[in-house]
Amino acid sequence: MGYKPEQVINGTWGECWIDSEYISEITSLKASVTPKTETISQSRNLVDGTKITGLECKGEMKMNKISSRFIKMQSDNLKKGIQTEVTIISKIEDPSSIGCERVKLIGCVFTEMALADWELKKNGEESVPFTFRDWEALDLI
Repeated sequence: MGYKPEQVINGTWGECWIDSEYISEITSLKASVTPKTETISQSRNLVDGTKITGLECKGEMKMNKISSRFIKMQSDNLKKGIQTEVTIISKIEDPSSIGCERVKLIGCVFTEMALADWELKKNGEESVPFTFRDWEALDLI
């Protein structure tokens, strides 16, 4: 069947919301689920099998640095030993593609807070790693 080259989705059309707040400075978002497995050996079989025993859910957002958003969001809670939990929605809808993909990441916790990260003659960027507990596919292509 194949596809038309213009249907390949371009990240320029990606969007992100954190707790319903639109994040216009986003430049990339990645979230993935990796199964944790245990090796299962069987008699008379030279190849081991695996069994899923858990899931690791993590991601990273990259942004143009325009504000202290993540310091404001986390600093007070971290000093009290409280983790900040948010919901992230990712949307990609390239006008040349065949649809829209939206995924809701639930129970997101930022795993690092940068207090200072800059370099002379370089535009400010921010990388924010996170974990999440659950996800929901809102729209699939």
